[in-house]
Amino acid sequence: MAWMIAYYSEDVRLEIDTLPTGIRASYARLTNLLEEFGLDLRMPHSRAMGGGLFELRPKGREGIARVFYCMKVGRKIIILHSFIKKTNETPKRELDLAHQRQKEVMTK
Repeated sequence: MAWMIAYYSEDVRLEIDTLPTGIRASYARLTNLLEEFGLDLRMPHSRAMGGGLFELRPKGREGIARVFYCMKVGRKIIILHSFIKKTNETPKRELDLAHQRQKEVMTK
């Protein structure tokens, strides 16, 4: 049984739609893998960030992005937040926003 992907909000979906073309193509391939493998998707495609938060790692010739997601009961994946990565470290504010949204999703 495949996993189902949903978005935290329409704004998050639109944010991903505005990623550069190459990164968006990589994201589309990664979400196909995510729907197929779910929790079993690992590096280099996905990485556990701790506390049930994960990141997809799309990249294109324009650069790299990170897309945070979490899992819910019923084989549901919630895309929480995305951003273009400009430094080696994930900025704390990006991670904090993903964690905040994850808490909201898990209490619904």
